[in-house]
Amino acid sequence: MPIDIPKMKTKNENKESTMNFNHSVLRNFVLIVIIASLVIGGISGALFGSWASTSSSFSNWIKENIFQQKNVSSVQGSLSSVAGQKNVQVVEESDTIDVVKKVSPAVVSIVGKQDLSKIYNLTGPNSYYFNLFGMPSAPQGLQEVSAGTGFIISTDGLILTNKHVITGSDGTQYTVITSDDKQYDAKIIATDPTNDIALIKIDASNLQSVTLGDSDTLQAGQTVIAIGYALGEYQNTVTKGVVSGLARTITAGSSSSGQSETLENIIQTDAAINFGNSGGPLLNLEGQVVGINTAINQEGQLVSFAIPINQAKKDIDSVQKSGKIVRPYLGVRYTLINDTVAQQNKLSVNYGALIVKGSQPTDVAVVPGSPADKAGIVENDIILEFNGQKIDENHSLASLIQKYNAGDTVTLKILHDGKEKTVNVTLAEYTG
Repeated sequence: MPIDIPKMKTKNENKESTMNFNHSVLRNFVLIVIIASLVIGGISGALFGSWASTSSSFSNWIKENIFQQKNVSSVQGSLSSVAGQKNVQVVEESDTIDVVKKVSPAVVSIVGKQDLSKIYNLTGPNSYYFNLFGMPSAPQGLQEVSAGTGFIISTDGLILTNKHVITGSDGTQYTVITSDDKQYDAKIIATDPTNDIALIKIDASNLQSVTLGDSDTLQAGQTVIAIGYALGEYQNTVTKGVVSGLARTITAGSSSSGQSETLENIIQTDAAINFGNSGGPLLNLEGQVVGINTAINQEGQLVSFAIPINQAKKDIDSVQKSGKIVRPYLGVRYTLINDTVAQQNKLSVNYGALIVKGSQPTDVAVVPGSPADKAGIVENDIILEFNGQKIDENHSLASLIQKYNAGDTVTLKILHDGKEKTVNVTLAEYTG
């Protein structure tokens, strides 16, 4: 049997075989890479898709930047926020409008008038010398000399205002103008100079009156509304602001009279109060009177002050019961001592009430015949305690006195000539 002898491959044949092998290997490798890529890509895509579907931020980004779609919940949230802000604003504006409508009919303007021709002397405009040189004469008849505000607290015409609104010179006549432009002659019933409060009366009935609130519940930042006869020209002007501060102590004065007085426990507000607003109501958003607008700081913008209505309630009650203001009375003029006052006057204590006289000759330190005078208190004495309560910026002498009634006996600790002593004093009745 013949033997088959394998045919020997040529060089070219070997090269072609090698190339076929390499192509086969390469093809298989590429195939494996593609398959692996598909598998890995599929797994990655599934994981990424799962993450993207649960990631709201990424999903929102894709919708907004790739597909130009707005996030519905985001838009609704923004609209809800804006609507909420508008809702709060509308509610407050609505409350303010309701308060003004409710209270304005009870707010009155108070005008003081005088016959100026009767108060000039021989050297005044009515004198022979003025007329000789053609100078104008004083106006004849009643002329408006003051303007302020008040508010009706009883349907029969009892009106609360500031004392300084109705304390003009002798011969001044006061007219009350209601919101419907009716005019009434006003009668002064009583005044409380300690708190700059006055009550006047007009002959009328079935009037709309205000509701008195509780000034002790006021908080800094609370919205308040002021109504008054601004600049003595614009009747029932409305301004709004917030309570800027509480328990302030101020020295209020009149530039015309040169007199001043210290008012304690006062409300500070940024609601605009101008000349003519004095005596008008400061209101909360429930339409209740929480203060009596009384003073402005001419050195600062939107720095105004009001007397807490709770300080007037005792006067109102007294007038309604007895026809006059009856309150406890000690009979001293004082300055509240703090660190600054102590340093300026070289005092040995930094608290208490320093008994001092005022700027006018009639402003004596101790009123003759008063309970303080009878107890031996003199100028430059320091009252340290009132019935066991230390007198300081949080417990003034005036506020402590008002807690008692006329006829009550209290114990005072006094620093006299560097020595402490204790005296008993029976508070007297002050009528205004």
